[in-house]
Amino acid sequence: MKDNSKIHILLVDDEKLVRSVMADMLSKNGILVTEAASGNKAVGLFAGQPFDAVLLDMIMPDMDGIATLKELKKINPDVPVIIVTGYGDVATAVEAIKLGAYDYVEKPVDENRIVLTIHRATEKKRMETKVRELGMAINNSLEWSLGESLAMKGVIGAVNKVAATDFSIVIEGETGTGKSTIARIIHNLSRRAKRPFVTVDIGLIPETLVESELFGHERGAFTGADRKKMGFFEAANGGTIFIDEMENMSPFVQSKLLRVVESRLVHPLGSTKPLEIDVRIIAATNKDIRRNVSQKEFREDLFFRLGEFFIKVPTLRDRHEDIPFFADKFLLEAAGELGKQAREISTEAMTILMSYSWPGNIRELKNVIRRAVLFCDSESIGSGDINFLIGDAIEQPAGNFASLKDIVGRVEAEAISNALKISGNNRTKAASVLQIDQKTLRTKMKEYNLAQSD
Repeated sequence: MKDNSKIHILLVDDEKLVRSVMADMLSKNGILVTEAASGNKAVGLFAGQPFDAVLLDMIMPDMDGIATLKELKKINPDVPVIIVTGYGDVATAVEAIKLGAYDYVEKPVDENRIVLTIHRATEKKRMETKVRELGMAINNSLEWSLGESLAMKGVIGAVNKVAATDFSIVIEGETGTGKSTIARIIHNLSRRAKRPFVTVDIGLIPETLVESELFGHERGAFTGADRKKMGFFEAANGGTIFIDEMENMSPFVQSKLLRVVESRLVHPLGSTKPLEIDVRIIAATNKDIRRNVSQKEFREDLFFRLGEFFIKVPTLRDRHEDIPFFADKFLLEAAGELGKQAREISTEAMTILMSYSWPGNIRELKNVIRRAVLFCDSESIGSGDINFLIGDAIEQPAGNFASLKDIVGRVEAEAISNALKISGNNRTKAASVLQIDQKTLRTKMKEYNLAQSD
């Protein structure tokens, strides 16, 4: 029985004595050997079983070493072939290397040299295989996070290419398409993976505090600054800072950020000593940022500084084939989280999901599935469970379509009403169910004229 821990080579030489001597030499060093007396025999054996490497003589009748090498490479180009040559025929060995051979050794063969060459060749093959498998694993992981559609293949390819660099990146896409997920994945695949990943939502920071939040401040820098504060850039030092909603930066903040990008220095408010930083910037926008640039609403020089590389994320309606994939994924996640028995989505329910335009993209789909799981009392989510949440948005008469704003409004209002019902009109619990903060919930309740009692 073969020891799978041993290296297994194919030894090809027409001289029986040479094969016998080399087989004994290699076996003594823990290497398994299968012998072939001709090129034709070697090709047959090579096609029928796996080998870690091939030792190939150059001078043979019928099929010489070069011809044999070409046939072996057709069958499996990844298996290293080591040329064994005599008569000082180094030129032929060099030709073989140009055709894909790993290396050559001269006769009479030195035991240490041939054993070392075999080990180096097989280790190189092992590492190349490992790298390929790692690449496949990364791609599979990306597909699990981002989707399997053709539209996302380009995004996944871009992520793989840019992750290992230090390029500043701008990610473009509608709200809910997964821009923050992509930013996180890029960070995790980069050399900065073990360093901080800091997210900054510019749209949520009051204009008066943006500079302090980004760059920090010293104690006493302004009224109320009773202590020193570390800014987001300093906190992200060595890692990645993700700036979401970049279009919301004021001209003043844009100028400050440009200086940081150009100088790699941060000037905290109230400090006379700048801080040197090493931060990769990934920015995201759900707007047509190029339009903002053309209309002088966003600095052109900053735009090109941040946009060394662009990733455009397609909407969910542009990749409908991903809907079943994500729906099933979110179903399993929600069932585990909520302790529900739902395990599948009926064909009818999936048809409804596939028919909806998903203005809120992946995020909206996830929320709909989570709420459907919450309300579902069986193992299968039916059409009623889905229509209950998004039906009004789908069932529009032909030629009388509601506006996107109205559709989203009705869905939001119904979702909030349902959340309030199941939470006993407790806004804290309702906000948790909807995955929004209480302030947003209060605003939405007022907008849709919903009861505001606890």
